[in-house]
Amino acid sequence: MARYTGPKCKLCRREGDRLFLKGARCHTAKCAISKRAYPPGMHNFRRSRLSEYGTRLREKQKTKRIYGVLEKQFRKYFEEAERLRGNTGENLLVLLERRLDNTVFSLGFADSRAQARQLIAHGHIAVGGRKLDIPSYLVRVGDVVGPRGHKKSEGIIREKVEAHQGRNVPTWLILDPKKLTGTVTQFPSREDVSLPIQEAYIVEFCSR
Repeated sequence: MARYTGPKCKLCRREGDRLFLKGARCHTAKCAISKRAYPPGMHNFRRSRLSEYGTRLREKQKTKRIYGVLEKQFRKYFEEAERLRGNTGENLLVLLERRLDNTVFSLGFADSRAQARQLIAHGHIAVGGRKLDIPSYLVRVGDVVGPRGHKKSEGIIREKVEAHQGRNVPTWLILDPKKLTGTVTQFPSREDVSLPIQEAYIVEFCSR
Protein backbone atom coordinates (compact mmCIF):
# COMPACT_ATOMS: atom_id res chain seq x y z
CA MET A 1 0.00 0.00 0.00
CA ALA A 2 1.76 3.15 -1.25
CA ARG A 3 1.43 6.11 1.07
CA TYR A 4 3.22 9.26 2.20
CA THR A 5 5.39 8.61 5.27
CA GLY A 6 6.99 12.04 5.79
CA PRO A 7 6.05 14.76 8.31
CA LYS A 8 2.36 15.61 7.95
CA CYS A 9 2.50 19.08 9.50
CA LYS A 10 4.94 20.15 6.79
CA LEU A 11 2.27 19.38 4.18
CA CYS A 12 -0.20 21.74 5.87
CA ARG A 13 2.41 24.48 6.02
CA ARG A 14 3.26 23.95 2.36
CA GLU A 15 -0.38 24.42 1.36
CA GLY A 16 -0.94 27.25 3.84
CA ASP A 17 -4.11 25.67 5.22
CA ARG A 18 -5.22 23.10 7.78
CA LEU A 19 -5.58 19.73 6.01
CA PHE A 20 -6.57 17.96 9.26
CA LEU A 21 -4.03 15.19 8.77
CA LYS A 22 -3.35 14.63 12.49
CA GLY A 23 -6.84 14.49 13.94
CA ALA A 24 -7.51 16.36 17.19
CA ARG A 25 -4.08 18.05 17.18
CA CYS A 26 -5.18 20.13 14.18
CA HIS A 27 -7.85 21.81 16.34
CA THR A 28 -5.41 22.90 19.06
CA ALA A 29 -2.73 25.56 19.47
CA LYS A 30 -0.14 22.87 18.66
CA CYS A 31 -1.22 22.92 15.01
CA ALA A 32 1.70 23.84 12.76
CA ILE A 33 -0.38 26.45 10.93
CA SER A 34 -1.04 28.23 14.24
CA LYS A 35 2.62 28.16 15.26
CA ARG A 36 4.36 28.66 11.90
CA ALA A 37 2.00 30.05 9.27
CA TYR A 38 4.59 30.11 6.50
CA PRO A 39 5.87 27.47 4.02
CA PRO A 40 8.77 25.23 5.05
CA GLY A 41 12.21 25.99 3.64
CA MET A 42 14.41 29.10 3.53
CA HIS A 43 12.49 31.69 5.55
CA ASN A 44 14.53 34.68 4.35
CA PHE A 45 13.90 33.75 0.74
CA ARG A 46 11.43 36.11 -0.92
CA ARG A 47 8.71 34.10 -2.63
CA SER A 48 6.95 35.41 -5.73
CA ARG A 49 3.20 35.24 -6.26
CA LEU A 50 1.86 32.00 -7.68
CA SER A 51 1.16 31.88 -11.39
CA GLU A 52 -2.11 30.46 -12.74
CA TYR A 53 -0.31 27.16 -13.30
CA GLY A 54 1.06 27.19 -9.75
CA THR A 55 -2.35 27.95 -8.24
CA ARG A 56 -3.92 24.99 -10.01
CA LEU A 57 -1.02 22.71 -9.15
CA ARG A 58 -1.30 23.60 -5.46
CA GLU A 59 -5.05 22.83 -5.51
CA LYS A 60 -4.37 19.37 -6.93
CA GLN A 61 -1.59 18.72 -4.43
CA LYS A 62 -3.77 19.88 -1.54
CA THR A 63 -6.60 17.52 -2.54
CA LYS A 64 -4.20 14.58 -2.90
CA ARG A 65 -2.82 15.23 0.57
CA ILE A 66 -6.21 15.61 2.23
CA TYR A 67 -7.36 12.21 0.96
CA GLY A 68 -3.95 10.55 1.27
CA VAL A 69 -3.52 9.39 -2.33
CA LEU A 70 -0.40 9.54 -4.49
CA GLU A 71 -0.08 10.88 -8.04
CA LYS A 72 -0.67 7.67 -10.01
CA GLN A 73 -3.80 6.79 -8.04
CA PHE A 74 -5.10 10.36 -8.25
CA ARG A 75 -4.74 10.28 -12.04
CA LYS A 76 -6.80 7.08 -12.17
CA TYR A 77 -9.56 8.75 -10.16
CA PHE A 78 -9.51 11.71 -12.52
CA GLU A 79 -9.73 9.48 -15.61
CA GLU A 80 -12.67 7.63 -14.06
CA ALA A 81 -14.35 10.97 -13.22
CA GLU A 82 -14.01 12.04 -16.86
CA ARG A 83 -15.74 8.86 -18.03
CA LEU A 84 -18.73 9.36 -15.74
CA ARG A 85 -21.68 11.55 -16.65
CA GLY A 86 -21.92 15.01 -15.19
CA ASN A 87 -19.37 17.49 -13.90
CA THR A 88 -15.85 16.00 -13.88
CA GLY A 89 -14.71 17.94 -10.80
CA GLU A 90 -17.74 16.91 -8.76
CA ASN A 91 -17.39 13.31 -9.95
CA LEU A 92 -13.77 13.33 -8.77
CA LEU A 93 -14.69 14.53 -5.27
CA VAL A 94 -17.50 11.96 -5.03
CA LEU A 95 -15.06 9.14 -5.90
CA LEU A 96 -12.60 10.33 -3.27
CA GLU A 97 -15.36 10.65 -0.67
CA ARG A 98 -16.48 7.06 -1.39
CA ARG A 99 -13.09 5.63 -0.43
CA LEU A 100 -13.41 3.25 2.52
CA ASP A 101 -10.79 5.10 4.59
CA ASN A 102 -12.69 8.37 4.13
CA THR A 103 -15.98 6.63 5.01
CA VAL A 104 -14.49 5.19 8.22
CA PHE A 105 -13.19 8.65 9.14
CA SER A 106 -16.51 10.34 8.30
CA LEU A 107 -18.38 7.92 10.58
CA GLY A 108 -16.12 8.90 13.48
CA PHE A 109 -14.41 5.50 13.73
CA ALA A 110 -11.00 7.24 13.50
CA ASP A 111 -9.45 10.62 14.33
CA SER A 112 -8.02 11.12 10.82
CA ARG A 113 -8.01 9.52 7.39
CA ALA A 114 -4.50 8.20 8.04
CA GLN A 115 -5.69 6.48 11.22
CA ALA A 116 -8.70 5.10 9.34
CA ARG A 117 -6.35 3.71 6.69
CA GLN A 118 -4.32 2.00 9.42
CA LEU A 119 -7.43 0.46 11.00
CA ILE A 120 -8.47 -0.96 7.64
CA ALA A 121 -5.00 -2.26 6.76
CA HIS A 122 -4.77 -4.00 10.16
CA GLY A 123 -8.04 -5.84 9.55
CA HIS A 124 -10.27 -4.06 12.08
CA ILE A 125 -12.96 -3.00 9.57
CA ALA A 126 -15.66 -5.09 7.90
CA VAL A 127 -18.04 -4.21 5.06
CA GLY A 128 -21.23 -6.24 4.94
CA GLY A 129 -19.92 -8.44 7.75
CA ARG A 130 -16.75 -9.42 5.85
CA LYS A 131 -13.29 -8.17 6.75
CA LEU A 132 -11.95 -5.75 4.15
CA ASP A 133 -8.37 -4.47 4.28
CA ILE A 134 -8.37 -2.27 1.15
CA PRO A 135 -8.48 1.46 2.07
CA SER A 136 -9.21 2.47 -1.55
CA TYR A 137 -12.36 0.31 -1.80
CA LEU A 138 -15.25 2.45 -3.07
CA VAL A 139 -18.32 1.98 -0.89
CA ARG A 140 -21.68 1.42 -2.60
CA VAL A 141 -25.26 2.18 -1.61
CA GLY A 142 -26.38 -0.40 0.94
CA ASP A 143 -22.90 -1.18 2.27
CA VAL A 144 -22.77 -1.55 6.06
CA VAL A 145 -19.40 -0.54 7.52
CA GLY A 146 -18.41 -1.52 11.04
CA PRO A 147 -15.81 -3.28 13.18
CA ARG A 148 -14.77 -6.79 12.32
CA GLY A 149 -16.48 -9.34 14.61
CA HIS A 150 -13.66 -9.30 17.14
CA LYS A 151 -13.54 -7.87 20.66
CA LYS A 152 -10.39 -5.85 20.04
CA SER A 153 -11.80 -4.28 16.86
CA GLU A 154 -15.11 -3.48 18.55
CA GLY A 155 -13.29 -1.94 21.52
CA ILE A 156 -11.23 0.36 19.28
CA ILE A 157 -14.26 1.55 17.31
CA ARG A 158 -16.44 1.99 20.42
CA GLU A 159 -13.79 4.20 22.04
CA LYS A 160 -13.65 6.44 18.96
CA VAL A 161 -17.45 6.64 18.56
CA GLU A 162 -17.85 7.68 22.20
CA ALA A 163 -15.06 10.26 21.86
CA HIS A 164 -16.71 11.73 18.75
CA GLN A 165 -20.23 12.01 20.16
CA GLY A 166 -21.97 15.05 18.70
CA ARG A 167 -19.82 15.03 15.58
CA ASN A 168 -21.78 15.64 12.38
CA VAL A 169 -22.03 12.60 10.12
CA PRO A 170 -22.49 13.31 6.37
CA THR A 171 -26.05 13.01 5.07
CA TRP A 172 -25.13 10.08 2.81
CA LEU A 173 -24.25 7.96 5.86
CA ILE A 174 -26.32 6.76 8.80
CA LEU A 175 -24.46 5.92 12.01
CA ASP A 176 -25.85 3.46 14.56
CA PRO A 177 -23.72 4.13 17.67
CA LYS A 178 -25.18 1.15 19.55
CA LYS A 179 -24.39 -1.39 16.83
CA LEU A 180 -21.20 0.51 15.89
CA THR A 181 -22.15 0.42 12.21
CA GLY A 182 -22.58 2.95 9.46
CA THR A 183 -24.80 2.44 6.42
CA VAL A 184 -24.30 4.04 3.01
CA THR A 185 -27.77 5.31 2.05
CA GLN A 186 -26.78 7.17 -1.12
CA PHE A 187 -23.74 8.42 -2.99
CA PRO A 188 -22.26 11.66 -1.65
CA SER A 189 -22.95 14.90 -3.52
CA ARG A 190 -20.85 18.04 -3.90
CA GLU A 191 -22.80 19.64 -1.05
CA ASP A 192 -21.55 16.89 1.29
CA VAL A 193 -17.92 17.91 0.70
CA SER A 194 -17.21 20.73 3.16
CA LEU A 195 -13.47 20.77 2.45
CA PRO A 196 -11.93 23.97 0.98
CA ILE A 197 -11.38 22.49 -2.48
CA GLN A 198 -11.81 24.28 -5.81
CA GLU A 199 -12.31 21.30 -8.11
CA ALA A 200 -12.49 23.48 -11.24
CA TYR A 201 -8.79 24.29 -10.81
CA ILE A 202 -7.98 20.57 -10.58
CA VAL A 203 -9.89 19.82 -13.78
CA GLU A 204 -8.11 22.66 -15.60
CA PHE A 205 -4.72 21.37 -14.41
CA CYS A 206 -5.30 17.69 -15.18
CA SER A 207 -6.91 18.42 -18.57
CA ARG A 208 -3.81 20.13 -19.96
